[in-house]
Amino acid sequence: MGIKLAVLGSVFISMAVAASGVAQEAKHYEPTVASLDTHPLPDWYGDAKLGIFIHWGLYSVPGWAPLTHPDHDFASEDYIVYNPYAEWYLNVVRIPGSPTQKYDQEHFGPHHNYYDFKTQFDAETKKWNPDDMAGVFRDAGARYVVLTSKHHEGFTLWPSQVENPNQTGLQAERDIVGELTGAVRKAGLKMGLYYSGGYDWTFNRGPIEKGRDYEMVKPESVAYGRYADAQIEELIAKYKPAVLWNDIDWPRSGDALKVMADYYNSVPDGVIDDRFGVPHSDFTSPEYSKLDQISEKKWEECRGLGRSFGYNRAEGEAETIAPDELIALLVDIVSKNGNLLLDVGPEADGTIPPVQMERLKALGAWLKQNGEAIYGTKPWTRANGSTNQTDAKGKAVDVRFTQKDGKLYATLLGRPAGQAVLLHNVKAAAGTEVALLGAGPVKWTQRAEDLEVQLPASLPGDYAWVVKLTPGK
Repeated sequence: MGIKLAVLGSVFISMAVAASGVAQEAKHYEPTVASLDTHPLPDWYGDAKLGIFIHWGLYSVPGWAPLTHPDHDFASEDYIVYNPYAEWYLNVVRIPGSPTQKYDQEHFGPHHNYYDFKTQFDAETKKWNPDDMAGVFRDAGARYVVLTSKHHEGFTLWPSQVENPNQTGLQAERDIVGELTGAVRKAGLKMGLYYSGGYDWTFNRGPIEKGRDYEMVKPESVAYGRYADAQIEELIAKYKPAVLWNDIDWPRSGDALKVMADYYNSVPDGVIDDRFGVPHSDFTSPEYSKLDQISEKKWEECRGLGRSFGYNRAEGEAETIAPDELIALLVDIVSKNGNLLLDVGPEADGTIPPVQMERLKALGAWLKQNGEAIYGTKPWTRANGSTNQTDAKGKAVDVRFTQKDGKLYATLLGRPAGQAVLLHNVKAAAGTEVALLGAGPVKWTQRAEDLEVQLPASLPGDYAWVVKLTPGK
């Protein structure tokens, strides 16, 4: 049905609201882009806003990468040698003279085999409690989880029945995928799976040393195409992930379109990312990067709490996103029709580093108070707004807008120095209730094109405050 809501005819936009929860006739998808493009974005994914990414594998045992490239300047000449992604340990350790090679030799000896980390990984993961991990993600306010089932190293976190023709011993002792899937669903969240289709260093070992190698090291053999197809089909059949998150590309010797069709036919309300190398996806996936404006197509920024996705013991407070910046990032992404897939890098035993736990707790506390302005919202007529206020350091207090059920939410990305805040170019009609989430109704005055809101002397919480406008009846 069509709903039109207005405050002085200008605050809220007209929007069509589709009835949710209505059963739809089962649809059969064919392995063609035309058929796959008819797949609708499921409401759960559009409404979820926050997911947790988990990079966990053999690289979690050494858990180390240099800190040379804090800004992820991927095109830098020496980026590959100083790669800040700890999950790329196996690649960088094989580059002569790299800091990772030096670290490995100092800690594990000059002739250490990376895959020998399996013994310690299996021993450490025996300590892991999947229910505890799922509880952490639920309490952080996440609505879905995506786990690395296989990263570029080729090591799987489930007991795959697909035989690797090049190497044995490539499976974790525990069915980490299965156990976490059960725990996450029991916690009321959706469970998704990442799979590295574009790289598998047991088929094309590389290493990647120069920019040209990124393409050269992609395995394209018939054997790999069959292997990748079979493994991801196994994941779909066995675990029915709510998100199918491929990385890098899909081998040309494989059949990406068939994988996608089989997935939708098995999991109709599932979603697929844009990294299969074919012109179909449910969302785009910028990495450590966000959009400047509202996007009609759904998108999802993936990034770590620190500079790495995998656990990096070298990272600390300085390398981890600050709580206020993390919350502002989520608010900004949501205002532009995006989700945030926020990565944690557990230690080998599944322990989330304390500095990352602190951020998850801060995020969860903020969402408990202000989640109404995040979950299930849509973008407003614009994402960005401004005020007449600065914070204690003189930085302008900006605004991000979202809307839901006829209500407008204006989130202040900073603590205003004064109590009288002008929301520029926001109008409210007589009878509108204005409230501060966590505090209740506040006084307001319309001053020409701007809405003046009187904030309480003591603001609830520590970061980012939400002004809610509810039109009168």
